[in-house]
Amino acid sequence: MANSARKGPSSLTIFSTAFVLLWIVIASFPFLWTLWGSFKVQGDFFSKADWRYALNGTRTLVETGGQFTGAGYAGAWIEQEFWRAALNTTIVVFFTVVISLTLGTLGGYALARSGYNYAFWLLMIALVFRAMPHITLVSGYLLPFFQWNLWGHLPTTIIVLVAINQPFTLWMLHSFFLNIPKDLDESAMVDGCTQFQAFRYVIIPVMWPGVITTGLFSFLLAYNDFIVTAMLLSRDNQTMVPAIAGFLGSTFEEGNVMFAVAAVVSTTAPLFVLVMFFQRQIVSGLTAGAVKG
Repeated sequence: MANSARKGPSSLTIFSTAFVLLWIVIASFPFLWTLWGSFKVQGDFFSKADWRYALNGTRTLVETGGQFTGAGYAGAWIEQEFWRAALNTTIVVFFTVVISLTLGTLGGYALARSGYNYAFWLLMIALVFRAMPHITLVSGYLLPFFQWNLWGHLPTTIIVLVAINQPFTLWMLHSFFLNIPKDLDESAMVDGCTQFQAFRYVIIPVMWPGVITTGLFSFLLAYNDFIVTAMLLSRDNQTMVPAIAGFLGSTFEEGNVMFAVAAVVSTTAPLFVLVMFFQRQIVSGLTAGAVKG
């Protein structure tokens, strides 16, 4: 027993640790490199002469007088008014998540507690819609939106994102509700609660980590979406991801790559903060969804 306690880490532990560290380096490098380059000028970050210009800021020092510059952020946020795209993204994401979770919790609870066969078929139909490419669903909305003069507005985009996201939300929350014993509902109703009161005051607090986890996935869908927002929003009413693509320009007009680089960092940073803030709830939610209890 004492000999085994004195033994160092096994080869499997060393290999696993080395693999995890290697994966972290590979996964984080693109963001860290982009973060570093966002404080350089285009001649350094995209230098064809020497890649080390991006490290020492040779052209940045010549053009700005320092090795770092915030010109990319100033140009994106102030000159190109990227803050409008950030505000639009906040509005779209907030209402998409709130509506999806509200409908998903009510629908998932009803299907989980239903004893009828139609619950299974409803979930199967929802899965089919979730498997369809987003562009297929968006194309069906374009004609009526144009005819009713609804194209280009944030509410129409929210409606489509909720429609796309709802099957996934329904499936995920339904699985969480299945893991909660029906005895909790029955005990609450024996104590005088109605069905909805039992749902509101007993069931939801128990599965709150699952709601947080589902809400995060809904957030990521709306936050990172490009196809829906690019097709349904006008250029003056864009969210952040299509706005970043707009900074790159086109064959007819010149863009500013450093504006795009700064906008990419600005868009990615909140995701790290969000995941770190809700990490405990996410782990608890994923564990609850994986273990039948």
